[in-house]
Amino acid sequence: MSLSSPAQAEARKAPPKPLPRLAGWTAAGLVSLGALLFPALWNGFPLVFADTGGYLISAVERSLLIGRSALYGAFLAAGIAWDFWPNVVAQAAAAAWLIALALRAHGLGGRPRRTAAFALGLALATGLPWSASMLMPDVFASLAALALHLLAFRRDALRRAEAIGLVALVAFAVASHMATLALGAALFVAHLLVRPLAGRLRLPHPVLAWPALALAAGIALALFSNLVIAGRLAFTPGGIAFVFGRLVQDGIVARHLAERCPDPALRLCAYREALPDTADGWLWGWGSPLYKLGGPDAFAAEAHAIIVATLARHPVEHLAAALRAAARQLVRVRTGEGVNPHDMEHAVRALERYAPGVMPRFAAARQQQDLFDFTLLNRLHVPLALLALALLPAIVIAGARGRASPASAASAAFALSVIFALLANAAICGALSNPNDRYQSRLAWLAPFAVAVAVLSRPRGPAAPSV
Repeated sequence: MSLSSPAQAEARKAPPKPLPRLAGWTAAGLVSLGALLFPALWNGFPLVFADTGGYLISAVERSLLIGRSALYGAFLAAGIAWDFWPNVVAQAAAAAWLIALALRAHGLGGRPRRTAAFALGLALATGLPWSASMLMPDVFASLAALALHLLAFRRDALRRAEAIGLVALVAFAVASHMATLALGAALFVAHLLVRPLAGRLRLPHPVLAWPALALAAGIALALFSNLVIAGRLAFTPGGIAFVFGRLVQDGIVARHLAERCPDPALRLCAYREALPDTADGWLWGWGSPLYKLGGPDAFAAEAHAIIVATLARHPVEHLAAALRAAARQLVRVRTGEGVNPHDMEHAVRALERYAPGVMPRFAAARQQQDLFDFTLLNRLHVPLALLALALLPAIVIAGARGRASPASAASAAFALSVIFALLANAAICGALSNPNDRYQSRLAWLAPFAVAVAVLSRPRGPAAPSV
């Protein structure tokens, strides 16, 4: 006898059996992991950036270096025996987990195929897998932003263990790079400002206790990991040096020296004619006056004095330069910056000294043969990222104007969080450091992800009449 129509409906609603469901999610997890690790797998070795060596040195030599987290260095050091594969697997797994969790929290989870399809799509259309496959803390900036959004707006859709896991991830991300701490703090402030407007904007009311806990845990971890590893209860140094480098690049320092030199109080006057043209040249150039003056720590007091003096004398110029830098950073989203093998001397020396066993595989990797060409990828990645960025405000406006369903209201809040994250990252990395494609590319994937979530969250059919 055939099933009745109600019975058929119940059969369709019945949850899948445990074993097939487990097999489906296992397959989805492996596909997601493989997609996000594809650059490293194709390379034959985890991708190495010029700064990778600095992180490793910071941990092994138990010192605090400019812009190099000792905690992330210890994370890298733990993977030396296995050619750093556990590190990139952990990074890709964290990204895959966040994608799956975000989909479920926005009512789009429960389907292994959909989750795997999202991971594959993001791997092909964005720079996410290139961040996940690189021995750098870059990927954790975007994961922290996504985790803070989920804790603020979708906490009720998360299990307690998942919320705790997000707190731990944010804490590690914050302690891995001070820019991520600044990004997390900016997001927290933005969500705090949204609270009184949430009802008017038809957004879910952000709950900030869990994000506050996550950021506090990150601050504590940053301080105490530096104490344990390097013997100093301090944050990773270098903030002043990065700001000063951007002022060198914008010509503000040269103008100040032209106005003040000769001045016995300014040691930099002796190198007025040798100032580099770029922030990177100031920070990392072998012949930079920074190192002739003793390095970032020895020059920090003079750098601070010059920054304060130029702010007082030329505030409008400072503001205009900062806004230009932030605007340039917002749209610099090309994938692949730093993947070529040039300027790798520092990283190579660190690997030769502290991880000599990896050198044969490192040297044989495609990256070291300069076999990566991002021209075709960026013909897709750049316009897609910029188009998605342009669509995010429309998603928020549509949510505020219409009688949004809970799902579409949640996706509007997601879009708003991504807008905040991208703007904050552009300001932090562009205005407080200097614009680079890698800085914005590491977060750019969040925009198409948020747009896709919004499209799939749109209610199908006519809205139910209000009672």
